[in-house]
Amino acid sequence: MAYPGYLKKLVEALTRFPGIGQKSAQRIAFYLLGCSREDVVAIARAMIEAKDKLGFCSTCGSLAEAELCIYCTDLKRDNKLLCVVQEPRDVLVLERTGQYNGLYHVLHGALSPLDGIGPEELKLDKLVSRIKDKEISEVIIATNPNVEGDATAGYLARLLSPLLIRVTRIAFGLPVGGDIEYADDLTLSRALDGRREI
Repeated sequence: MAYPGYLKKLVEALTRFPGIGQKSAQRIAFYLLGCSREDVVAIARAMIEAKDKLGFCSTCGSLAEAELCIYCTDLKRDNKLLCVVQEPRDVLVLERTGQYNGLYHVLHGALSPLDGIGPEELKLDKLVSRIKDKEISEVIIATNPNVEGDATAGYLARLLSPLLIRVTRIAFGLPVGGDIEYADDLTLSRALDGRREI
């Protein structure tokens, strides 16, 4: 399809976003063209400000506007509980549940030898020293339920076992409201493994 040059450039730029294909990019582009100039400038400014002003917490690796994030500076959080996640966005997902009130540690990835990501790239030595320094009593591993996430969880469990602390993994299984008949074998298997008394 032939686009005017500037529209083509905008659509191509939007397809760089994850999960945005050609059709979605075209829809967003036309939406932006229908917005007022002020709205488009506000969107662009918000993107630039987020890029310029957000960094990573020097302690946990979560998103932060200063050297430390809001979780590391919150004195009301349980500082004996540490949840290890793969990416900063995982922190936001867990916070949204309102069920967790401990500290976080963001790995910024998962073990993946094929992609050249080993323990050194995840800075696991920093995690171990943090656990020792803060006298953490439980580490909750909340990596993704895929090959890389499982490998990372297993590696962390072995790495942390000499520290004599409780190491747990979040449960995986059927989604609330889902039907068993539509569950794949792996999901159903994990649901059975993660069962608990009622």
